[in-house]
Amino acid sequence: MPRTSESSTPRIVVDDVHKHFKLRHTHSIKETFVAAMRRKPLSSEFQALDGVSFEIGEGESVALLGFNGSGKSTMLKMISGVLRPDEGKVMTRGRVAGLIEVGAGFHPDLSGRENVYLNAAILGMSKQETQDQFDSIVEFSEIEKFIDTEVKHYSSGMFLRLAFSVAIHTQLDVLLIDEILSVGDEPFQQKCLARVRELHQQGKTLVVVSHDLDMVSDLCERGVLLQDGKLRFDGPSKDAVALMRA
Repeated sequence: MPRTSESSTPRIVVDDVHKHFKLRHTHSIKETFVAAMRRKPLSSEFQALDGVSFEIGEGESVALLGFNGSGKSTMLKMISGVLRPDEGKVMTRGRVAGLIEVGAGFHPDLSGRENVYLNAAILGMSKQETQDQFDSIVEFSEIEKFIDTEVKHYSSGMFLRLAFSVAIHTQLDVLLIDEILSVGDEPFQQKCLARVRELHQQGKTLVVVSHDLDMVSDLCERGVLLQDGKLRFDGPSKDAVALMRA
Protein backbone atom coordinates (compact mmCIF):
# COMPACT_ATOMS: atom_id res chain seq x y z
CA MET A 1 0.00 0.00 0.00
CA PRO A 2 1.31 3.49 -0.77
CA ARG A 3 2.37 5.62 2.13
CA THR A 4 0.29 8.74 2.59
CA SER A 5 1.24 11.94 4.33
CA GLU A 6 0.21 12.42 7.95
CA SER A 7 -0.77 16.00 7.10
CA SER A 8 -4.52 16.66 7.01
CA THR A 9 -3.99 19.15 4.19
CA PRO A 10 -1.68 17.56 1.61
CA ARG A 11 0.03 19.75 -0.97
CA ILE A 12 -0.11 17.04 -3.65
CA VAL A 13 -2.59 14.21 -4.20
CA VAL A 14 -1.98 11.59 -6.90
CA ASP A 15 -5.02 9.33 -7.16
CA ASP A 16 -4.94 6.18 -9.34
CA VAL A 17 -3.11 7.91 -12.19
CA HIS A 18 -2.71 6.25 -15.59
CA LYS A 19 -0.82 7.72 -18.55
CA HIS A 20 0.03 6.15 -21.88
CA PHE A 21 1.81 7.43 -24.96
CA LYS A 22 1.59 6.36 -28.57
CA LEU A 23 4.97 5.34 -29.98
CA ARG A 24 5.40 5.75 -33.73
CA HIS A 25 7.43 3.08 -35.52
CA THR A 26 7.85 4.97 -38.79
CA HIS A 27 9.60 8.28 -39.49
CA SER A 28 8.67 9.06 -43.09
CA ILE A 29 5.87 8.61 -45.63
CA LYS A 30 7.95 5.94 -47.36
CA GLU A 31 8.47 3.96 -44.15
CA THR A 32 4.75 4.26 -43.36
CA PHE A 33 3.83 2.97 -46.83
CA VAL A 34 6.25 0.03 -46.64
CA ALA A 35 5.07 -0.90 -43.13
CA ALA A 36 1.43 -0.72 -44.23
CA MET A 37 2.13 -2.93 -47.26
CA ARG A 38 3.82 -5.48 -44.98
CA ARG A 39 0.97 -5.16 -42.49
CA LYS A 40 3.32 -4.14 -39.72
CA PRO A 41 1.98 -1.98 -36.87
CA LEU A 42 2.60 1.73 -37.44
CA SER A 43 2.50 2.51 -33.73
CA SER A 44 2.16 0.96 -30.30
CA GLU A 45 1.14 2.17 -26.87
CA PHE A 46 3.53 2.64 -23.95
CA GLN A 47 2.06 2.64 -20.44
CA ALA A 48 4.13 5.30 -18.64
CA LEU A 49 2.06 5.27 -15.42
CA ASP A 50 -0.23 2.48 -14.33
CA GLY A 51 -2.47 3.15 -11.34
CA VAL A 52 -0.09 5.26 -9.22
CA SER A 53 -1.39 6.78 -5.96
CA PHE A 54 0.30 8.73 -3.18
CA GLU A 55 0.03 11.99 -1.22
CA ILE A 56 2.70 14.55 -0.31
CA GLY A 57 2.13 16.66 2.75
CA GLU A 58 3.05 20.26 3.42
CA GLY A 59 6.77 20.68 4.04
CA GLU A 60 7.79 17.19 2.92
CA SER A 61 10.87 16.58 0.77
CA VAL A 62 10.25 13.67 -1.59
CA ALA A 63 12.49 12.01 -4.17
CA LEU A 64 10.78 10.42 -7.19
CA LEU A 65 13.08 7.50 -7.99
CA GLY A 66 13.33 4.87 -10.71
CA PHE A 67 15.43 3.75 -13.63
CA ASN A 68 15.01 5.20 -17.14
CA GLY A 69 11.48 4.57 -18.41
CA SER A 70 10.05 4.03 -14.92
CA GLY A 71 7.66 7.00 -15.22
CA LYS A 72 9.23 9.39 -12.70
CA SER A 73 9.68 12.37 -15.07
CA THR A 74 6.18 11.79 -16.46
CA MET A 75 4.87 11.84 -12.90
CA LEU A 76 6.67 15.10 -12.17
CA LYS A 77 5.17 16.68 -15.31
CA MET A 78 1.73 15.54 -14.13
CA ILE A 79 2.26 17.30 -10.80
CA SER A 80 3.47 20.46 -12.59
CA GLY A 81 0.43 20.48 -14.89
CA VAL A 82 2.48 20.10 -18.09
CA LEU A 83 0.78 16.73 -18.70
CA ARG A 84 -2.67 15.48 -17.77
CA PRO A 85 -3.51 11.92 -16.75
CA ASP A 86 -5.57 9.71 -19.05
CA GLU A 87 -7.26 8.30 -15.95
CA GLY A 88 -7.19 9.30 -12.31
CA LYS A 89 -6.49 12.70 -10.74
CA VAL A 90 -3.51 14.84 -9.78
CA MET A 91 -4.32 17.74 -7.44
CA THR A 92 -2.02 20.39 -6.00
CA ARG A 93 -2.59 23.07 -3.37
CA GLY A 94 -0.69 26.35 -3.46
CA ARG A 95 1.76 27.87 -5.94
CA VAL A 96 3.86 25.28 -7.77
CA ALA A 97 7.19 26.23 -9.37
CA GLY A 98 8.78 23.65 -11.63
CA LEU A 99 12.39 23.31 -12.76
CA ILE A 100 11.71 20.53 -15.23
CA GLU A 101 13.60 21.46 -18.39
CA VAL A 102 16.49 23.90 -18.65
CA GLY A 103 15.33 27.01 -20.46
CA ALA A 104 11.70 25.90 -20.72
CA GLY A 105 9.53 29.02 -20.99
CA PHE A 106 12.41 31.14 -22.28
CA HIS A 107 11.99 33.02 -25.56
CA PRO A 108 15.29 32.88 -27.49
CA ASP A 109 14.88 36.31 -29.09
CA LEU A 110 14.28 38.11 -25.80
CA SER A 111 17.01 39.28 -23.45
CA GLY A 112 17.70 37.70 -20.08
CA ARG A 113 16.01 40.68 -18.43
CA GLU A 114 12.86 40.25 -20.52
CA ASN A 115 12.85 36.50 -19.91
CA VAL A 116 13.03 37.03 -16.15
CA TYR A 117 9.72 38.89 -16.34
CA LEU A 118 8.26 36.35 -18.78
CA ASN A 119 9.28 33.32 -16.71
CA ALA A 120 8.18 34.95 -13.47
CA ALA A 121 4.75 35.66 -14.99
CA ILE A 122 4.46 32.02 -16.09
CA LEU A 123 5.21 31.00 -12.49
CA GLY A 124 2.45 33.28 -11.26
CA MET A 125 4.43 36.30 -10.04
CA SER A 126 3.01 39.78 -10.52
CA LYS A 127 5.08 42.46 -12.26
CA GLN A 128 5.59 44.22 -8.92
CA GLU A 129 6.78 41.01 -7.25
CA THR A 130 9.27 40.49 -10.07
CA GLN A 131 10.51 44.08 -9.84
CA ASP A 132 11.01 43.66 -6.09
CA GLN A 133 13.00 40.45 -6.59
CA PHE A 134 14.80 41.34 -9.83
CA ASP A 135 18.16 42.38 -8.36
CA SER A 136 18.26 39.28 -6.15
CA ILE A 137 17.38 37.05 -9.11
CA VAL A 138 20.21 38.45 -11.23
CA GLU A 139 22.70 38.40 -8.37
CA PHE A 140 21.99 34.73 -7.60
CA SER A 141 22.25 33.76 -11.28
CA GLU A 142 25.75 35.29 -11.54
CA ILE A 143 25.13 36.43 -15.13
CA GLU A 144 24.84 40.17 -14.54
CA LYS A 145 27.05 40.98 -17.54
CA PHE A 146 24.73 39.06 -19.89
CA ILE A 147 21.33 40.03 -18.50
CA ASP A 148 20.56 42.29 -21.49
CA THR A 149 21.87 39.76 -24.06
CA GLU A 150 19.39 37.67 -26.08
CA VAL A 151 19.14 34.27 -24.42
CA LYS A 152 19.70 32.45 -27.73
CA HIS A 153 23.36 33.30 -27.11
CA TYR A 154 23.32 31.72 -23.63
CA SER A 155 24.97 28.41 -22.84
CA SER A 156 22.89 25.67 -21.17
CA GLY A 157 24.62 26.56 -17.90
CA MET A 158 23.48 30.18 -18.19
CA PHE A 159 19.92 28.97 -18.89
CA LEU A 160 20.13 26.89 -15.73
CA ARG A 161 21.34 29.74 -13.57
CA LEU A 162 18.62 32.13 -14.68
CA ALA A 163 15.78 29.57 -14.70
CA PHE A 164 16.70 28.28 -11.24
CA SER A 165 17.12 31.79 -9.86
CA VAL A 166 13.70 32.92 -11.09
CA ALA A 167 11.98 29.81 -9.68
CA ILE A 168 13.50 30.04 -6.20
CA HIS A 169 12.59 33.71 -5.91
CA THR A 170 8.93 32.92 -6.58
CA GLN A 171 6.58 32.97 -3.58
CA LEU A 172 6.24 29.21 -4.01
CA ASP A 173 4.63 26.48 -1.93
CA VAL A 174 5.89 23.49 -3.93
CA LEU A 175 9.21 23.26 -5.81
CA LEU A 176 9.63 20.56 -8.47
CA ILE A 177 13.16 19.75 -9.66
CA ASP A 178 14.06 17.34 -12.50
CA GLU A 179 17.79 16.60 -12.93
CA ILE A 180 18.49 20.32 -13.17
CA LEU A 181 20.91 20.30 -10.24
CA SER A 182 23.25 18.04 -12.24
CA VAL A 183 23.86 20.79 -14.83
CA GLY A 184 26.45 23.52 -14.38
CA ASP A 185 29.68 23.75 -12.43
CA GLU A 186 30.10 22.32 -8.94
CA PRO A 187 30.17 25.63 -7.02
CA PHE A 188 26.83 26.65 -8.53
CA GLN A 189 25.38 23.18 -7.86
CA GLN A 190 26.33 23.50 -4.20
CA LYS A 191 24.84 27.00 -4.09
CA CYS A 192 21.59 25.63 -5.57
CA LEU A 193 21.47 22.75 -3.09
CA ALA A 194 22.02 25.14 -0.20
CA ARG A 195 19.12 27.28 -1.42
CA VAL A 196 16.87 24.23 -1.84
CA ARG A 197 17.66 23.16 1.73
CA GLU A 198 16.89 26.67 2.91
CA LEU A 199 13.49 26.58 1.20
CA HIS A 200 12.75 23.23 2.81
CA GLN A 201 13.67 24.61 6.22
CA GLN A 202 11.15 27.40 5.57
CA GLY A 203 8.45 24.73 5.20
CA LYS A 204 8.29 24.51 1.41
CA THR A 205 7.40 21.19 -0.20
CA LEU A 206 10.07 19.63 -2.44
CA VAL A 207 9.71 16.96 -5.12
CA VAL A 208 13.01 15.98 -6.72
CA VAL A 209 13.93 13.70 -9.64
CA SER A 210 17.63 12.91 -10.02
CA HIS A 211 19.96 10.06 -10.92
CA ASP A 212 22.32 11.27 -8.18
CA LEU A 213 21.15 8.81 -5.53
CA ASP A 214 23.52 10.04 -2.83
CA MET A 215 22.29 13.61 -3.28
CA VAL A 216 18.57 12.77 -3.17
CA SER A 217 18.91 10.43 -0.18
CA ASP A 218 20.63 13.28 1.66
CA LEU A 219 18.28 16.02 0.46
CA CYS A 220 14.97 14.15 0.74
CA GLU A 221 13.52 12.29 3.72
CA ARG A 222 11.08 10.24 1.64
CA GLY A 223 11.46 8.22 -1.54
CA VAL A 224 8.72 7.20 -3.97
CA LEU A 225 10.13 4.42 -6.17
CA LEU A 226 8.49 3.74 -9.53
CA GLN A 227 9.13 0.66 -11.64
CA ASP A 228 7.53 0.05 -15.05
CA GLY A 229 4.98 2.76 -14.34
CA LYS A 230 3.86 1.24 -11.03
CA LEU A 231 4.53 2.24 -7.44
CA ARG A 232 7.08 -0.22 -6.02
CA PHE A 233 8.02 1.47 -2.74
CA ASP A 234 7.06 4.54 -0.69
CA GLY A 235 9.02 5.22 2.47
CA PRO A 236 12.37 6.52 3.79
CA SER A 237 14.57 7.76 0.93
CA LYS A 238 17.59 5.76 2.10
CA ASP A 239 15.52 2.55 1.90
CA ALA A 240 14.27 3.49 -1.58
CA VAL A 241 17.85 4.11 -2.75
CA ALA A 242 18.97 0.79 -1.23
CA LEU A 243 16.24 -0.99 -3.22
CA MET A 244 17.46 0.62 -6.44
CA ARG A 245 21.02 -0.48 -5.70
CA ALA A 246 20.03 -4.03 -4.74
